[in-house]
Amino acid sequence: MTTSSALYLSEKIKLERYCAYEDRCVFQIKKKLFTSLLTDKEKAALILSLQSNKFLDDHRFACSYVSGKTRIKKWGEYKIRLGLKAYQIDDQTIAIAMKEIQLDDYFKTLKDLIEKKSGQLSSIDNEYEKKVKIIRFLVSKGYSLSDIYQAGIDAD
Repeated sequence: MTTSSALYLSEKIKLERYCAYEDRCVFQIKKKLFTSLLTDKEKAALILSLQSNKFLDDHRFACSYVSGKTRIKKWGEYKIRLGLKAYQIDDQTIAIAMKEIQLDDYFKTLKDLIEKKSGQLSSIDNEYEKKVKIIRFLVSKGYSLSDIYQAGIDAD
């Protein structure tokens, strides 16, 4: 066994564990392999091996990313799309993954965030200032203005 094939097997085992722990995308694996001593051909073969053995799947990663960010982080659609773009997920995969968002849950979460932030800002008497702070907060979470207004903020 040559040192190159031993290194390849070692990297493969490490990456299989890395991918089994949590859904990963190709970009993350390429980033992980960047400093590896493997040749470019071996890196490509390793990525193909991970994909063919179902350790690595961009679609599965995108769906779990969307699910986690909407349910746990309570992010809006825009911020999720930007996050997936940062992982170099293609537009078609992003569009499919975004269909996983249940609109009822999405707007319920948005309304809950509005109520929570409104409660935190109860000391502010100026209603306009309070509304601006709530909208700014929701936009920073990735929600669009049209969704915010649809969820219950009045458009004065």
